Amino acid sequence: MSDYDNGTNGLGWFLAGLGIGALVGVLYAPKSGRETRDELIASAIDAKERAADYAQQGRERASQFAEQGKQQVNEYVDRGKEYYDRGRTQWSQYVEKGKGLVQEQQNKVAAAVEAGKQAYVSTAHAGEQEPSVSS
Repeated sequence: MSDYDNGTNGLGWFLAGLGIGALVGVLYAPKSGRETRDELIASAIDAKERAADYAQQGRERASQFAEQGKQQVNEYVDRGKEYYDRGRTQWSQYVEKGKGLVQEQQNKVAAAVEAGKQAYVSTAHAGEQEPSVSS
């Protein structure tokens, strides 16, 4: 673990030294103070412009990602509505089919009860004998 820490710290120190060396090199370059200041100002302006460009590109990409996200959300919402409607339609069909089956069973039970009544009446009348006429 200490080897890893040393490698990371070493890289950080190397980059810091590189930056300091570049700054010292610019400041002690064989140019006049005015030229060095102008060059530093130009570099700062250039860096500012590049940063503004990167920021603009970042905003544009973020806007694109947001738009894509909105489109995907809308697609999922539409798909959800479609599933809801399809499920509701199927549920309505099942309810109607169930009502039809219940009605059919009620009709069969009513017919069976009516047949039972008819059988009872015919059996009861068959058991009765009509008085015979004797003369």
